Amino acid sequence: TTIVQSNPATPVSMAHLEQYGEGDWVEPSDELTGTAVFDATGDKTTMPSWDELVRQHADRVYRLAYRLSGNQHDAEDLTQETFIRVFRSVQNYQPGTFEGWLHRITTNLFLDMVRRRGRVRMEALPDDYDRVPADEPNPEQIYHESRLGPDLQAALDSLPPEFRAAVVLCDIEGLSYEEIGATLGVKLGTVRSRIHRGRQALRDYLAAHSEDAEHSPAVATE
Repeated sequence: TTIVQSNPATPVSMAHLEQYGEGDWVEPSDELTGTAVFDATGDKTTMPSWDELVRQHADRVYRLAYRLSGNQHDAEDLTQETFIRVFRSVQNYQPGTFEGWLHRITTNLFLDMVRRRGRVRMEALPDDYDRVPADEPNPEQIYHESRLGPDLQAALDSLPPEFRAAVVLCDIEGLSYEEIGATLGVKLGTVRSRIHRGRQALRDYLAAHSEDAEHSPAVATE
């Protein structure tokens, strides 16, 4: 499955997505590489080629898109659209945090998508998904192996997109409130409110449906 058409003839496929431990955006090295060099120096000659840029960031963009959308198809579409946006505007990018810029693009594309559709079905966000092991599975394995229980899936499905994005960025991606505010373009108080209300809505939904299950007649399995 082709995710990103790079430069524009070289496709970046699922098989090319590199695997990283811990879902951080920081390159796991003491020496700056790739776009981090440009962010640190502001020297446009240090900006990597388009193919190198895609190779450096494609897997991380896909992982965020997958966590936000909860399904493989939308994650692939969001990843493709993110890099289309990057390709169109990278020449105007000013040194800052390239990974944070990608966060903003991906998250805002997700919010736009959800607003158009009204809702997105969450297929895969396991409870411990914020603690990605070093041998993290590839996207196909994530899709097939990481499924929410129906109650938690429905609970996340019920959240307004702004609340869901804030909760995912905080509790799954591990961003600080300040980083979430920059990503979503909202004030710190708004971030706190969305996370608090999103978490409370999840608890209330799960508690209510747990009570419903307790009072429902048992279903025979034979």
